[in-house]
Amino acid sequence: MSSNKMIEAKSISKHYERKIALSSLSFSINRGETVALIGPSGAGKTTLLNSIAGLLTLEHGDLLIDNMSITSYRKGTVFAKKVGVIRQQFDLIGPLAVIHNVLAGKLADWGFMKSLFSLLIPQEKAAAIQALERVGLPDKAYEITSTLSGGEQQRVAMARLMVQNPEIILADEPVASLDPARADDILAMLTNIVLERKQTMIASLHSVEYARKYFSRIIALKNGELFFDLPTENVTDELLADLYQLKERG
Repeated sequence: MSSNKMIEAKSISKHYERKIALSSLSFSINRGETVALIGPSGAGKTTLLNSIAGLLTLEHGDLLIDNMSITSYRKGTVFAKKVGVIRQQFDLIGPLAVIHNVLAGKLADWGFMKSLFSLLIPQEKAAAIQALERVGLPDKAYEITSTLSGGEQQRVAMARLMVQNPEIILADEPVASLDPARADDILAMLTNIVLERKQTMIASLHSVEYARKYFSRIIALKNGELFFDLPTENVTDELLADLYQLKERG
């Protein structure tokens, strides 16, 4: 019988020169959970997400993705079906039409030649159009991506993730560059899509308000260490004040 754990960190550590980015961090995230990752700047949030994305090598400990050590995955199709990433910079190619950016979610499946041919004649268009409809951009498929607003570009990035369809979504400050109204809209849409598809998501956020509103569990990091890991309803204002050191000085 397979375990319900999708992400499991076992005493993982990462250093940058003399700075400790992650220090003996241990936790597990179950299939279908939506987890907000919070903490002060420099707490280790992006380092943790990049480690789960396979972009960084850890010095100590082990990181399991769906019960397999991340080091045992070969980058490519298998890992792309496990883990997908969405960032505040969107990671889109501005001069390309929207449909090509959405279909980039298929690159790991297609290989070089089909990917190249798709730049001339978009392949599997139906999947891209369906994803664009879900994120509210059905009429933007052939517009140049760089002409879209920030909120629209983040929706394109979400549509690309839908086409990729990974089991785990890592969202690194996905709404940091958006105004509050658009940020609310994007987070509502993103969390709804994740729940519909029974995916697992961990998102780093500056906003505690968004963490409380859209996520069922909150993991807090401070100085690369686990500060707390609690169901959202158990996260008190006092804990948050300690995390961000918001105490009045006498």
